[in-house]
Amino acid sequence: MSAYAGIRRVLALAMIVLLAAAVGATPAKAADSSQQSSKKTTKSTKQKPAPTQMVLEPRAMDLLKAASQRLAAAKAMSFTAVVSYEHPSQLGPPLVYTVRYDVTMQRPDKLKVIVPGDGPASEFYYDGKSMMAYAPAEDLVAIADAPATIDAALNLAYDSAAIYFPFSDLLAADPYAALTEGGILAFYIGPSGTVGGTKTEMVAWASKDVFLQIWIGADDKLPRRIRAIYSDDPLALRHDMELSNWQIDPQIASDAFGSEKAKSGKRISFAHPLESVPAGAKRLGASKSSKSGSSKPSAKPAPKSP
Repeated sequence: MSAYAGIRRVLALAMIVLLAAAVGATPAKAADSSQQSSKKTTKSTKQKPAPTQMVLEPRAMDLLKAASQRLAAAKAMSFTAVVSYEHPSQLGPPLVYTVRYDVTMQRPDKLKVIVPGDGPASEFYYDGKSMMAYAPAEDLVAIADAPATIDAALNLAYDSAAIYFPFSDLLAADPYAALTEGGILAFYIGPSGTVGGTKTEMVAWASKDVFLQIWIGADDKLPRRIRAIYSDDPLALRHDMELSNWQIDPQIASDAFGSEKAKSGKRISFAHPLESVPAGAKRLGASKSSKSGSSKPSAKPAPKSP
């Protein structure tokens, strides 16, 4: 090898070392510079998130109004409500309990609600003059005089015996007033086709007490699902109500809102389940249908009435 060639190799090796050193040093300096720049940028741009604006979006309210008008216009209707609600377990994660309601109503003064399970079965009848709550497994029945409208009868059932149905707002003479009472927030979410295979439009609605997500039929404007979380619940447990088998203005048998078998059951008092009872006395209170177990699935629960 000539002396010139040897010098060239030494120079080449030296250049490689210098380049490697330069390449190794540059990212470190660049990274340091980038971090300092990022800190300055973060410091200068970091701000508190803007508070959520509480507005009642017209598109959402229009959908609620359309659903309410469809319900209010019905002289009679029937549907099935499957209500699921969470309850804390000893291990921590919540358990889900489910109740099915088969509902038939005729305005302004007739209602039948059959609860086949889970849990104790029950039956509720109202014919405009009296209301009757029946526990078929125990053959126990409570009968009381009732006012002349469904709204008033349901209020009396709750006040006197804690009987509450999470879909009560859907049965009201004015569903829109019942569903939107106390509203502070409403907005349109978007379309969905996953609830019972029906095309729906989703809206969110909230009051100071409850946050609801509601699925409304895109074509028939009937409520298909209501999901609720209550603001005073530290565990944020979810209540869910799915509505199906809708029939609007069906033919209803004249004897649909009563039951001779229920009427012949063993009589007990129609009273609130938490009231004190004399030793040996019995009463019937539909605690399974109380507000605490509702899905608001009715706006106040699922809503006020998942």
